[in-house]
Amino acid sequence: MPSRIAVDTSSLRESRDLRLLLAGELVTGLGTQATLVALPYQLYVETRSAFLTGLLGAVELVPLMTMALLGGAFADRHDRRRMLLGIQAALILGATALAALAYVGSPPLVLLYVLGAAMAGFGAVQNVTAGSIVPNLVAPERLRSALALNYGLNTLTMVVGPGLGGVLIGVLGLGAAYTIDAASCAAILGAVWMMSPQPPRISAEAAAAAPEKVWASIRDGLRFVRGNHALMGSFAIDLVAMTFGMPRALFAVLSVSVYHTGASGTGLLYASVAAGATVAALTTGWLSHARRLGLIVIWAVVAWGVAIALAGIASSLWIAAAMLALAGAADSVSAVCRSAINQSVTPDHLRGRMSSVFTMVVTSGPRLGDVESGSVAALTSVRASVISGGLACIAGVALIVVAFPALARFDAERDIVVSPAPAA
Repeated sequence: MPSRIAVDTSSLRESRDLRLLLAGELVTGLGTQATLVALPYQLYVETRSAFLTGLLGAVELVPLMTMALLGGAFADRHDRRRMLLGIQAALILGATALAALAYVGSPPLVLLYVLGAAMAGFGAVQNVTAGSIVPNLVAPERLRSALALNYGLNTLTMVVGPGLGGVLIGVLGLGAAYTIDAASCAAILGAVWMMSPQPPRISAEAAAAAPEKVWASIRDGLRFVRGNHALMGSFAIDLVAMTFGMPRALFAVLSVSVYHTGASGTGLLYASVAAGATVAALTTGWLSHARRLGLIVIWAVVAWGVAIALAGIASSLWIAAAMLALAGAADSVSAVCRSAINQSVTPDHLRGRMSSVFTMVVTSGPRLGDVESGSVAALTSVRASVISGGLACIAGVALIVVAFPALARFDAERDIVVSPAPAA
């Protein structure tokens, strides 16, 4: 029974390159999470303005989406390993610049925004490129377990990283947090350096043809995503779940005004979602043999909405944290299945561009959720916002099922796409 529950780690034993990639991502993920805490903290300390601190998210969104699209196009025409090496070098320079400004003290705000935007953009390219590499590092039957491991380790960094960042800032200062981020990027730089080349797998005919212009390539990728209804359904259902059912902007309000627990309660609510997601991702061995992944996604998102609504009516902080952990677990199951669907229906020469759309969805959804939950809370109350968001998520799932029936019909054995062999 444990082997049916615990995630299959045989892909790590069989693939040296997967071990290198995941180890490098784990280390650099911890550093990235530290910076995600440090930069908003620095902005608030410098300005004492919640608006200017929140403006960072808006500043980051445009370069994040633009760079994701460009990164996907380049990942489908160049060696993805070389791209990762270049991106890590850029991230090291950005983190080093932030560290230098922190050590100098009171840097110009415009520089913090510019560097934050640049780090978000390069981070998006890293996510797109790494995501398009994973399917080529394992045998097809190991793909789901590899995706589950990748997702589980990423969510683990979201549990440990923010706390680590807070400790580093409190003990050693902002400069040390940025310096450790730069060092963590160097770790994945070394890991990727030892990997084998990772060119996209394209047919001989495509390799012999003249390369498309970048924007034409992006349009082709968007056309492919739009034309695959199972893929569109997986993106749409995640956007609905995050827009209506992710009340992270209200965690501090819940902790302070409802449960009266302050900063510690806020941290617990944030960590609960990631903790539940991590545990679920590392116990998804049962998904390795599942065929109806679309149905699993649909019911997992329904469970997410129910858990969020229950968190809104919880009478204590610990009950709310438990409901958020269940929500995180449901989201983890959904994410692993959606990733398996996305990678299974996408030929390798389009995986970079598909991953760019995926990155835009998963990064824009929570930000839209911040706006939705905050607006509803301002008009009603914080509890009403959380409860209505969970219920709206469930209603949205019903609409997605009607709009994209291919998602519910998806069969992992019938609908998989086999990528062509690499051209000589």
